[in-house]
Amino acid sequence: MKARILTTAIMAFGLSSVAALAQSPTLREQNKDWATYTFSSSGGKLCYALSQPLEKLPADRNHGDVFFFVSNRPAEGVVNEPNFIVGYPFKGGSMVTVDVDGQVFSLFTKGDGAWVQNAADEKRLVAAMKAGSKMFVKGVSSRGTQTSYRFSLSGITASIKAANAACR
Repeated sequence: MKARILTTAIMAFGLSSVAALAQSPTLREQNKDWATYTFSSSGGKLCYALSQPLEKLPADRNHGDVFFFVSNRPAEGVVNEPNFIVGYPFKGGSMVTVDVDGQVFSLFTKGDGAWVQNAADEKRLVAAMKAGSKMFVKGVSSRGTQTSYRFSLSGITASIKAANAACR
């Protein structure tokens, strides 16, 4: 779990404007609403598909940077790991729900990130995302605010394929 959190922090840092002077991820390709990035560090190569939500609710709140990732870390044997991060901490002990065209998945939270608990559900979630057209992600902030995000899944299959190829 610590590796997941560290990797998420690296991805978020690499994507933020603060990282202008640091090594940043390289955009490999854009596939409609999803993109493929790679990042190399002393810990190895990281390749991932990434998207931002089309809609953030409640609209009157500052959500910060919000991303959904499907990542590969060959040095750790990680392939197609879904991960969701937001620009605020989640309520401690809360779960995030991901609804892909009616199929619902639960993710545990830690800080500003959410992950699938077991590998079998990771594979099912990624398969649903590849077959789906839209995805809704819901969570609760540490302040108790119910948040919701709408993602397009257009381009996800191509972006995941590109991330897998980049990390072979």
